[in-house]
Amino acid sequence: MIFVLIRACDPRTTQVKFTRIVITGGAGFLGSHLCDYFLGAGAEVVCLDDFSSGREENLKSSAASGRLTVKAADVADGCDVPGPVDAVLHLASPASPTDYLRMPLATMKAGSSGTFHALDLAQRKGARFVLASTSETYGNPQVHPQPETYWGNVNPVGPRSVYDESKRFSEALTMACHRSQGLDTAIVRIFNTFGPRMRKDDGRAIPTFITQALAGKPITVTGSGTQSRSLCYVHDLVEGVVRMLHSDLAGPVNLGNPEELTVLQIAELVRDLTGSSSPIVFTDRPTDDPDVRCPDITL
Repeated sequence: MIFVLIRACDPRTTQVKFTRIVITGGAGFLGSHLCDYFLGAGAEVVCLDDFSSGREENLKSSAASGRLTVKAADVADGCDVPGPVDAVLHLASPASPTDYLRMPLATMKAGSSGTFHALDLAQRKGARFVLASTSETYGNPQVHPQPETYWGNVNPVGPRSVYDESKRFSEALTMACHRSQGLDTAIVRIFNTFGPRMRKDDGRAIPTFITQALAGKPITVTGSGTQSRSLCYVHDLVEGVVRMLHSDLAGPVNLGNPEELTVLQIAELVRDLTGSSSPIVFTDRPTDDPDVRCPDITL
């Protein structure tokens, strides 16, 4: 359990309050699991995705419901959905280091123009808006664990800034609409998440380590491996997003697992669970790679 917000939102026991939901970035890792959740709960879902990092195959199980509409679109260019909409969940953005370093300008546009258009859609439809922000807004934190009141320690011009600052801007834009227009908004700051549908090549630790271990290749740990991460399973993270949607909170609210592991411990755990004999090797750390990452989930 991540935390307690308002109430559980299990599709087996809870009637969906929101019957038609737009999910930008719905073909991505997290977005596709949210599509599954809401379709399983009886809602209609409109997925907007440009498929720059998301994959159509992530939506195969959802398509069988008959209540999923998929539109290939870049929300940075506009966000138009006909008919009524009860909620807009804005997840569209490259999220892994591999992707946002490969697509720096698209990442900035997703956080700026994309967020503007998604907010505008919510405003026009009278819908609740949920922004999927990130623990990266804290940068390389000097406060540990990180509470929502911490303003962060971000390099504004480093290579990671295209993601960090785009999300910080999207939070500011969301709160500006909330305050000036009375828009019903919520912000969740998502910490490290893992689970099915992560791409093998997305550059994050879990899929990278598993792929290397299963292939019998060296498991590459950056730096000394003493840097920490807190890992949350995707289904638990989805529950947190759903609870935030159903709450009356504006946030930001941290979503994640408060139990830390070092990156070296994660590599060793993956090697043990896969039965691999792969050696663990150490490589240079990326620029601005955070030393620690752990959410304070106290409400």
